[in-house]
Amino acid sequence: MEAEWAEVRALEAEIAILRRACEEPTASWKETSNAKKSFKNIYQSESEGLEFSKDLRRQLGHLESELSLLSTLMGINIRKHSKKTEDLSSTEMTEKNIKKVLQRHRLSGSCHMVTFQLEFQILEIQNEKNLSSVITDLNIIMEPTEYSELSEFVSRAEERRDLFMFFRSLHFFVEWCEYRKRTFKHFKEKYPDVVQLPEGAASSCMGIQSASQPGFELVIVWRIQIDDEGKVLPKLDLLTKIPQQALELDKKKVIESAPLSFRTLLGVLGIEAALESLIKLFFNTKE
Repeated sequence: MEAEWAEVRALEAEIAILRRACEEPTASWKETSNAKKSFKNIYQSESEGLEFSKDLRRQLGHLESELSLLSTLMGINIRKHSKKTEDLSSTEMTEKNIKKVLQRHRLSGSCHMVTFQLEFQILEIQNEKNLSSVITDLNIIMEPTEYSELSEFVSRAEERRDLFMFFRSLHFFVEWCEYRKRTFKHFKEKYPDVVQLPEGAASSCMGIQSASQPGFELVIVWRIQIDDEGKVLPKLDLLTKIPQQALELDKKKVIESAPLSFRTLLGVLGIEAALESLIKLFFNTKE
């Protein structure tokens, strides 16, 4: 992810240069030696007029395609970005040969169907030996979503001022949410009389009801957790809704041990195969 973000930033900078080049008159390239130097590695020889403009636009289109591909792979699309820079060296009492620059960033974007806005500040400190930077302030504004698990994670990311963790965890969180939605939808379409989604398409739980024995129901609760380090993990639990009379007849405690057996089944078969087996095992559902 770090390498991909570095490539995204490099491509965005190069696209900005090329856009300005396309908009300026051809003559300005002859007069500006710095612009010629910046494009020296792209073009083997200087061209003029219409041909130069065509090559420039082709290069721009290629870079934009690469940027679009990277955004697709990461699932994160940045729509707007602005930056203001303030030199603190002139306003603060600093040591000699130490330069401080404060960057104020604003950006908005989306990760699949989840949209967000970010405001953050980066303080850069440069001395004779090295350059260091740190995020001094981070504010995350999330548009209302159907994913309640995000609120706690956003607060933790703001507190830690960890921008990289926010993007990385958001990407994997949304991927898991989309996978959960597709999985539940698949079983609802395959077993419409048995499977129920009480919260709709984006439900975090799936009910399995017995058509032959009313009152018997299993509920799969599928939560997606983000731990303190930003790692995204799915957690599935099985709840049982069984009539009291049936519980009294269950001398072998099969129903009581069902949640533990379900976790074992998940480890052996995986999520989709475990859910399929559960539906067929408990309610003898035929395809």
